[in-house]
Amino acid sequence: MRLLAVALVALALAAPALASEQHPTLGELSGEVMCPVCKTTIDQSTSPVANRIRAFIAARISAGDTKSEIERKLVAQFGPAIIAEPSRHGFNLLAWVLPFAAVGLGAVAVGGLVWRWSRTRPSVAPAGGPALDPELDRRVDEELARFDD
Repeated sequence: MRLLAVALVALALAAPALASEQHPTLGELSGEVMCPVCKTTIDQSTSPVANRIRAFIAARISAGDTKSEIERKLVAQFGPAIIAEPSRHGFNLLAWVLPFAAVGLGAVAVGGLVWRWSRTRPSVAPAGGPALDPELDRRVDEELARFDD
């Protein structure tokens, strides 16, 4: 029963991604495709090249192409830099792994520092703790007596 519930949740989460793959929109792809002139996504660009790419995407959507097919055709025409998201292969894999690794290492470092700080702090004496040095105790009493007068 639990396996069926997990499968249903996975299917529910995957359904929007599958629908997006089969029926992409111009707005969705415009945010994922780079303008080769401006080096921004084509939804932010007003260059003639960006306008032609938008027209190409609209024509391919009308023809019934999937998102992957449209991206493949754009990469074949302009190269892999046309896709705003770096690939998950080779050297580009660092763009995906490095931020998570940095956050993880930072969390470990902060945790280690907090642990070390909590272990090296001098413990605070509880109420009624060790008495002061007799000479220091006498001086404190004298100072306090001056304020009582």
